Amino acid sequence: MLIISFFPLLLLSQTKRIIEIQNNSNLERNEVVIAIKWETILSHYPQIDTLNFVVINAKTKKQIPYQLEHKGLPGIQNLLVQVSIKAKTTVGLSIQKGKPMVLQTKTFARYVPERLDDFAWENDRIAFRAYGRALEGKRDDAYGLDVWVKRTDKMVINERYKVGEYHVDHGNGLDYYKVGFTLGAGSMAPYIKDTVRYSGNYNRWKLLDNGPLRSTFQLEYDTWDAVGIKVRCTRIISLDAGLQLNRIENSYTYVDSKVLPVAVGISKRPESGVLLLNEQQGIIGYWEPTHGNDGTTGVGAVLTTEVKNMLVGNNQLLALTEAKNSEPIVYYAGAVWDKAGKITNSAQWFEYLNHFSQGLKNPLLVILK
Repeated sequence: MLIISFFPLLLLSQTKRIIEIQNNSNLERNEVVIAIKWETILSHYPQIDTLNFVVINAKTKKQIPYQLEHKGLPGIQNLLVQVSIKAKTTVGLSIQKGKPMVLQTKTFARYVPERLDDFAWENDRIAFRAYGRALEGKRDDAYGLDVWVKRTDKMVINERYKVGEYHVDHGNGLDYYKVGFTLGAGSMAPYIKDTVRYSGNYNRWKLLDNGPLRSTFQLEYDTWDAVGIKVRCTRIISLDAGLQLNRIENSYTYVDSKVLPVAVGISKRPESGVLLLNEQQGIIGYWEPTHGNDGTTGVGAVLTTEVKNMLVGNNQLLALTEAKNSEPIVYYAGAVWDKAGKITNSAQWFEYLNHFSQGLKNPLLVILK
């Protein structure tokens, strides 16, 4: 998700209204999902029928994909639109009455009770899962985020759970990523006295939005003891269409500490891989050793808070930062698979992470005229 700036505007009741999306940076943005506050839309389109409107590209005159985002609330919070914008250019959109086109589902998330409280989610690029309380103490218990690689833009989670052989590639990808007792593909945990202080697996979940362009859900973790500090965590994860990275927002509540040292971690394999440790920009990347015939996974994270240090351990890479009591801390983490054919080597993956980081620092602007 990108940060959007809004300009104050007057309501023009009789003139044609245009939504301008400006890219003032030197970065090309492809298939970006942009959030426009619904109250801003209502101020310019007060008679809008939420079941009977389309969003039109002013230049091509074609419909573009959109979603009404609720964030788990009864009312609409944002209009999400997906656009591609070249560097230093502007795309104009208009809202008109009409029947919206049928959109391909590009993101999906669900609780998976049939598999020990898994929570799984995906977009048109990649898939992930988090582990629930029912898995604790079992042979396959693990701590961090899991990756399910895929090479199709179709949704695969339901099919894989139904077939039950998701460790075998049936043509659209598989799960060969090993999390173990690490933070996996970019989870976060307190880091106190030079040690990661893991929570238990999540205990409660809530689905906030579910596609077609963005899926968002909330996971709650029971209080645990981080070396004398009682910590509780609520985690909100969003995955947009077209992205390799999740937006992850953690809210920690605790006592007896002004700040909480935390770490974002990535599992590290015994064999040689390629590392990216950019402490100044808050980027940590890993191009794993090739996993036999299964291919190669790239994993990475982009932090938005100051990174205190980056560490390379025997079984994981860590980026250290700090969280404040009850204040959300946001970062981005995810993965890519070379067999998907879009990013096939470490240089391309690290460039993707750098480009993403620069995009966060150069947000697109939305202006209603």
